[in-house]
Amino acid sequence: MTAPYKPLSKSATIDADEAYRFAQTAEHWWDANGPFRPLHKLNPARLDFIRTAIMRHKKTDGASLRPFKDLNMVDLGCGGGLICEPLSRLGGNLTGLDVSDETVSIAREHAKAMGLPIQYRQATAEQLAEEGNQFDVVLALEVIEHVADPALFLAAARRLVKDDGLLIFSTLNRTAKSFALGIMAAEYVLGWVPRGTHDWKKFVTPIEFTQALESAGFHVGKISGLSYDVLGDCWHSSHDTSVNYIGAATPV
Repeated sequence: MTAPYKPLSKSATIDADEAYRFAQTAEHWWDANGPFRPLHKLNPARLDFIRTAIMRHKKTDGASLRPFKDLNMVDLGCGGGLICEPLSRLGGNLTGLDVSDETVSIAREHAKAMGLPIQYRQATAEQLAEEGNQFDVVLALEVIEHVADPALFLAAARRLVKDDGLLIFSTLNRTAKSFALGIMAAEYVLGWVPRGTHDWKKFVTPIEFTQALESAGFHVGKISGLSYDVLGDCWHSSHDTSVNYIGAATPV
């Protein structure tokens, strides 16, 4: 049974309803067939983009088993640690941030069981920025559509990225196709995620995201689509950004 939700101190970027919803399913983060199944399936494609983007930007050794050694990274809205753990295994010094105490507890316990030195914190991006923290890589994956104030969130992300650092982001596009597949099919027909997980009106188009990032002080580089292969039951990079997309940005 999920423990009672423990709200974080009030923050302008926290959507209380969204935070509560994710807290209620926190115990299922590492269940590959549970409510976070889509993220488990999406992870290999996301990690492929992330690994390539970081190695290209930081010019790390592609032949190394730990190419991200000595790179400090933070995952904003880390959930149960699905991205933190593989990046830690690649040598990164990972900090995972989430507003849900329940989620952070699950992530921390799983990392400990795996023997991974990941630092997990219950905090917001702006709280971390106010402390003066900066990172080589900041990750904001499937989180912008869940925050209450995207502009404030991205402003905090900019403060967290070192001047020679990298921001990697991903989200859902706001199109008729994303409504059909990301809401109706995933939530109501296939039952991949609990109903109400997403609000289509909060989805962000690549143009809107690019403009918001530029306003926050970023230069947006490559944006790639993430497409689902029904027959292979897997995700892959593509030119189709109509549903899911992922991209990288650097400080101006």
